[in-house]
Amino acid sequence: MRTAADRIRHAISFELIGLALVVPLGSIAFSMPAADIGVVGVAGATLATIWNYLYNLGFDHVLRRRTGTTLKSIPVRVIHAILFEAGLLMILMPFIAWYLQISLWQAFVMDVAFALFYLIYAFVFNWVYDRVFPLPEWRTEKAGAAN
Repeated sequence: MRTAADRIRHAISFELIGLALVVPLGSIAFSMPAADIGVVGVAGATLATIWNYLYNLGFDHVLRRRTGTTLKSIPVRVIHAILFEAGLLMILMPFIAWYLQISLWQAFVMDVAFALFYLIYAFVFNWVYDRVFPLPEWRTEKAGAAN
């Protein structure tokens, strides 16, 4: 299982790279000033960082309890990303509507667009992160699975 420091590194790097991508793309896609998308992005990233830490900790505990490991298959990674984004959607939509002074429907559409971006981004980021920072137990499990 990952350490608290590793989870913090994961959450912060995920959000910083995500912000660097989503602010300019969101500004273009929604024809809004980058500053407004930036505020939504930073608030979203702050909430998402907290959600990321708590969600991944809980997901890993459930996964380990159910399967005996935290090693994720491709289908488990897809489920992991979808559930993460669904939870974040529920957290962010009211904030987006309030801050941008748009309807809940417009905030929902915007939030879904951000969620679709982050769904793909989360899958790719987590896959790369697990390759760059693998847990020692995974080497043992993969070696055992090869036999």
